[in-house]
Amino acid sequence: MPDKAKVAVLISGSGTNMAALLYASRLPDCPYEIVLVASNRPEAEGLRLAEAEGIATFALPHKGLSREEHDAAMEAAVLAHGARFIALAGYMRILSDGFVARWQERMLNIHPSLLPKYPGLHTHARAIEAGDSHGGCTVHLVTADLDEGPVLGQVAVAIRPGETAESLAARVLFAEHQLYARCLAELVQRETSPVWLTEQVRSRAMALPAAEETVSHGMACFGVTKGKKFAWVSSDHHGDGRVALLVKISGADEQEQLIESDPVRFFRPAYFGADWIAIRLDLGDVDWDDIAEWLRRSWSAIAPRRLAAMMDF
Repeated sequence: MPDKAKVAVLISGSGTNMAALLYASRLPDCPYEIVLVASNRPEAEGLRLAEAEGIATFALPHKGLSREEHDAAMEAAVLAHGARFIALAGYMRILSDGFVARWQERMLNIHPSLLPKYPGLHTHARAIEAGDSHGGCTVHLVTADLDEGPVLGQVAVAIRPGETAESLAARVLFAEHQLYARCLAELVQRETSPVWLTEQVRSRAMALPAAEETVSHGMACFGVTKGKKFAWVSSDHHGDGRVALLVKISGADEQEQLIESDPVRFFRPAYFGADWIAIRLDLGDVDWDDIAEWLRRSWSAIAPRRLAAMMDF
């Protein structure tokens, strides 16, 4: 089994969702591990639980610090413990835009409603007052807009006659504990998922002028309409066990230089010749802006002049 993804959990209170994530991480085949529990409240009960379970903790009160200063200190602790993902679990702080941007696609949160319904507070009371048949919970990626990030999963919980906000909250909490661990596991695994990686390439390749997608040699292939190909996504091509993007380069010299510079990330694609390079996508740290630039460069190498004139290089 590959190394487990390292996750930091930020809390402000009892840490029940943190505990659910922690205990799920100890089940066989779970793809993540909790390496840090951090809080803006040193008295948070969840910190004591984490300590008892042998998990590193960090606490820093936010009083007297700017939002950016506090976020920087929390982030430094996260990075010091090697975490690549952050799970917010009852962390009662609005994060600065810079912090959110740096952890884009790698920070998630759980919210006690079926978003987009009832962002913010008092979700259960609002659902009951509205006469909804169900409340529930949502796991979503964190963006600069509060509770508006892409949804990773939801569970609906029935609202019974005579329901109170407290009784509904207690049952939704059971659903949260089930949902959060599953969504976190799926998130940390998608960086090595051929389906997800191909979709990331597809969205960038198809944004180029006159791009079309076909299947060639069993691989997703991108080219100019009725023209040449500029990219392939290989998945276990000829049994090599790798997921990679294949793009055009200038020739053998550049191919050799790239492989020498980073032999883990770059390799010679079988049967493609010296004017192609393979770039690993399944290492868990893809710079997608860089991949977009590789695609654009490869497209420009084969595009007719009339199309190339459409691009501002």
